[in-house]
Amino acid sequence: MTQDFAERLDRIAAGIRIAFSEKDAAREKSLPLSREAIRFCSLSIRAIHRQQLTEAEEALNKADGLLQEAAASIKACDELSNISFFRDAQKEYAEGRITLAVINGQPIPAPEDLSVDSAAYLNGMSEVVGELRRYILDGLRQGDMSRSEELLGIMDSIYEILVTMDFPDAITGNLRRSTDVARGILEKTRSDLTLSLQQKRLEGQLGALNDRLK
Repeated sequence: MTQDFAERLDRIAAGIRIAFSEKDAAREKSLPLSREAIRFCSLSIRAIHRQQLTEAEEALNKADGLLQEAAASIKACDELSNISFFRDAQKEYAEGRITLAVINGQPIPAPEDLSVDSAAYLNGMSEVVGELRRYILDGLRQGDMSRSEELLGIMDSIYEILVTMDFPDAITGNLRRSTDVARGILEKTRSDLTLSLQQKRLEGQLGALNDRLK
């Protein structure tokens, strides 16, 4: 009986080792792919703020290929599909794609268009709020306010959606915290833009007054 038990236990352990080895190999393959995808997403955001939209698109296409490869490597291991580094890469990719679509004046992609998890998508969308603030401030510094109110309205729309996702953090990937950060960014941007608009209006009035006094 003891011998039979030991032999069966050895067979069970051997099967577990094989399963663990497969998961470990999948993780080791998907980790660098996810990191490289995140790098290309960061390059795309930088390109967007430099108005290099073609370069941004190219970087996101490279990130997409890497994410697809990473997803394929962990497809057989369901437990790995929610691993943090892969979800982080999906989040960064969603952020890049949504930001580029907004700046290009195009419809934003849905999660299924990007093949990303819904929680990663929403967390990526929450970070778009910060990117749009940066885009608005860059415009203000250059004296270009042509899209400021439009982009602020988009930030508002994003926040209004995020705040309705009242589900446990385990489901949303801690979206509540990201939503709180987005709210702070939105309020600060609205304040900055209001002050800039008031200043521009005042400058216009002073200019008109000076013209009348000449």
